[in-house]
Amino acid sequence: MASIATTATPQLAEGQHGMMRRSTVGEHHFEFGGYLPEVELAYETWGTLDQTGSNAVLVMHALTGDAHVAQGDAHTAGWWDGFVGPGATIDTNKYFVLAVNMVGGCNGSTGPSSLDEHGVPYGSRFPFVTIKDSVRLEARLAKQLGISTWHAVIGGSMGGARALEYAVEFPEQVKNLVVMASCAQATAEQIAFAQVQTQAIRLDPHFHGGDYYTQDARPDAGLGLARRLAHITYRSEAELETRFGRKPQPGEQPTGQLDGPRGRYQVESYLDHQATKLANRFDANSYLLLTEALMSHDVARGHESLSAALARLQQVNVVVAAVSSDRLYFPEQSEKLAATLPTKSPVHYIDSPIGHDGFLTDASQLDSVLRALVFSH
Repeated sequence: MASIATTATPQLAEGQHGMMRRSTVGEHHFEFGGYLPEVELAYETWGTLDQTGSNAVLVMHALTGDAHVAQGDAHTAGWWDGFVGPGATIDTNKYFVLAVNMVGGCNGSTGPSSLDEHGVPYGSRFPFVTIKDSVRLEARLAKQLGISTWHAVIGGSMGGARALEYAVEFPEQVKNLVVMASCAQATAEQIAFAQVQTQAIRLDPHFHGGDYYTQDARPDAGLGLARRLAHITYRSEAELETRFGRKPQPGEQPTGQLDGPRGRYQVESYLDHQATKLANRFDANSYLLLTEALMSHDVARGHESLSAALARLQQVNVVVAAVSSDRLYFPEQSEKLAATLPTKSPVHYIDSPIGHDGFLTDASQLDSVLRALVFSH
């Protein structure tokens, strides 16, 4: 899809809500070095920006998400349908909603599979990306679209990290901040889980050091292994046990196979399915880049301390939410974040047995809280 011309305020033609568009936001010097002469960001919007530009809401996607938050005028459902839309918690009849595909991704924004000025995929030459890089570029896009302040910035998981980083980086632009199932700094355990995933991709014989775009095969096996491990952390033990238990996949025998391929338990089939789904829609290099961005996530970087970084949110209304059964971003991390804010506030819980993914499947539980604290006016 070709880039669109930018204007002072978005002029949304009929039939463009929830449809991908792209805009160039200029050159970028990355936080840890590296340079791109031009970065293009893919984004989608819903609703109408009012004349004062005061009704804008920025929704941040998670690791393998994208800008397609709600269906709008598109033919495919969004990943937060029911939570974002006409009459929903984030009401697109009232608010102008923007979602941006993070730089380094593979869903429209400049990433390692993009072509350089010579028509060659960046591959291994793509710079190291951080959460801070992403929000600095997204702030440029907001300015292009005529948005100087946000009524709210909201996200879950990696989206929560991005939302928090955006507010700390540009506190004067953010009125309300919602951080769901996330944290202020990646923990050793989160880095450890992520390291196994990145190594699974790098050790795939088809990875070719990240320059596999001209090869006959992609590192899908490594990407699939990464997704399997990640998905285990996204779901709770109780959910997996209740849903699958020790049941074999129908027609397969996971034990006693000596003369042929071993069959699978149902939970194995489920993980295989998740691996195949992701490999069919996501680029391995982008998974690496965004995972390492999460590994490096530390909102205190560049500040004297975490408290000093969060002190920048003095004038921002912050809502912190956690999933009760989350074993990737433990509720204790949300409690720590809330306790370190300049204005103390309670953590609001999504009470779900599903695990980390509860911020996607059960976000509606926060409807009354968010309507009262963020979207009441």
